[in-house]
Amino acid sequence: MTLLTNSLKAVLISSLAAAPAVVMAETAEEKGLRIAEEAKASDLGWKDMQAQMNMILRNKQGQESVREIRMKSLEIEDDGDKSLSVFDKPRDVKGTAFLSFSHPVGADDQWLYLPALKRVKRIASRNKSGPFMGSEFAYEDLSSFEVEKYTYKFIRDEACEGGNCFVVEQYPVDKNSGYTRRVVWLDQAEYRPWKIEFYDRKDSPLKTLTYHEYKEYEGKHWRPDLMKMVNHQTGKSTDLTYQGYQFKTGLSDSDFNKNTLKRAR
Repeated sequence: MTLLTNSLKAVLISSLAAAPAVVMAETAEEKGLRIAEEAKASDLGWKDMQAQMNMILRNKQGQESVREIRMKSLEIEDDGDKSLSVFDKPRDVKGTAFLSFSHPVGADDQWLYLPALKRVKRIASRNKSGPFMGSEFAYEDLSSFEVEKYTYKFIRDEACEGGNCFVVEQYPVDKNSGYTRRVVWLDQAEYRPWKIEFYDRKDSPLKTLTYHEYKEYEGKHWRPDLMKMVNHQTGKSTDLTYQGYQFKTGLSDSDFNKNTLKRAR
């Protein structure tokens, strides 16, 4: 009996070893998360960045106003990125400065310096859904993308301006978010975002952000020259145009200090 039992065991083990491995199907949630992780990983290593930006505000009647802004960003290992935006024109907003420290987990830290009041205002977590400087971008839209800020669900593959795109739903973890979800189109070649649809707290369509005129820097990092945000509920829109991108310019933590906001020039 022992010899027979051992023989049967040997046959069974041999059969299992020869059998093809069972591959568990990837769920829509797992695939959505994997795409987000791959997108984040694809853009690591830019260190720091500076650029000039024009913010074009457009009301429902099509009337425009333009603001000129200098931007700086710093890549932070094991945390979200830091960014500083300084308004140069027009005169009524000149010297206004916005500082943002993004975090993967927990609320971001954001401050706004208002030269007319000569004080630094901290942006409370509950106000992150409010409009930034009268634009159609909310304060939370200005944070760096961090995987942990959302949960995910892959929806479908779809043709887009960037070729073939993944379409993924992202659900904000932050209870103070102004959105129930975002639907994001990422191209499958470079993981560049091409379109984001935002849904408000009632899950109604709120805004659509589109990305245009991508250029590659440092042989790896893709940045758009134009971003267009349209508010479907108000009819207003905001365009952001970029020029003069520079990377690895030697910025450090000391360039992103809330105590120096008043001296930002």
